[in-house]
Amino acid sequence: MKKSLVPYIQLHIAVFLYGLTAILGDLITIPATSLVWWRVFITSLSLLFFIQFGRSLLSVSRKHTIQLLLIGIVIGIHWVTFYGSIKYANASIALIALSTTTLFTSFIEPLVFKRRPDIIQIIFGFLVIPGIYLIVRNIESYLMTGLYIGIVSAFMASLFSVLNKTLVDKIEAFSMTFLEMLGVLIFLSLLYPVFAEYYSPFVPSGNDWPYLIFLALFCTTLAYYLGLLALKKLSAFETNLIINLEPVYGILLAILILKEHHELNMKFYLGVVIILAVVFSYPFAKKYLSK
Repeated sequence: MKKSLVPYIQLHIAVFLYGLTAILGDLITIPATSLVWWRVFITSLSLLFFIQFGRSLLSVSRKHTIQLLLIGIVIGIHWVTFYGSIKYANASIALIALSTTTLFTSFIEPLVFKRRPDIIQIIFGFLVIPGIYLIVRNIESYLMTGLYIGIVSAFMASLFSVLNKTLVDKIEAFSMTFLEMLGVLIFLSLLYPVFAEYYSPFVPSGNDWPYLIFLALFCTTLAYYLGLLALKKLSAFETNLIINLEPVYGILLAILILKEHHELNMKFYLGVVIILAVVFSYPFAKKYLSK
């Protein structure tokens, strides 16, 4: 196996697991905010073994610790809005809304890294819009709120992916992940007294526990770690293009497990195909134009 393929394989495994999060989010009955709190709590416990129960954090500077905790707030908003999108619409809508991540990244990445925008990235970012347009025009009105919340989630996903890129080469991946999860946990815990109604019921029911544990250990700890490893070798934009495959895996699983195709029509799936065409054509276009 060529070494250059490793980060792509790592990221595709991570993205498949990300696709499962939407299915699990639909199956878990507690509200989005409580769901994220428990997801992060269980994930943080699992990461304690990998950071030597805190000893690995001693090598992280105070400045980087604060930055990672703040990025955790962005991740927390991303996850709450993502699961909120599922609750207000369905898993397929929430997943396809994430395809706008590429458009946001084409603008955010040059701003953060203080470089000129890449015209190819901008063009391919905008090329997902026809697919989004088809989807918006061909879903029921009661699903639109979920779509809008999902687009907010996509913006937050783009933002934290780019911010992670600024730190990923400076900090060990497990320590980085733990501090970001800790940031999410602190953020959501501080919000609880004010927004308690959005956490109720807070404690998962018996059937929720196995889904939450799988969500935390495999779809978060493992997937997030693989994503960070891949990010060391790939640009944030390339990463988000591959992450656009999350709707594919997720929608296929939603059809098989949740039977969501009964709520959606063929024009919706045509929009999905357009987005996929953009995802797969970008690497070839970039390679051709770079010559």
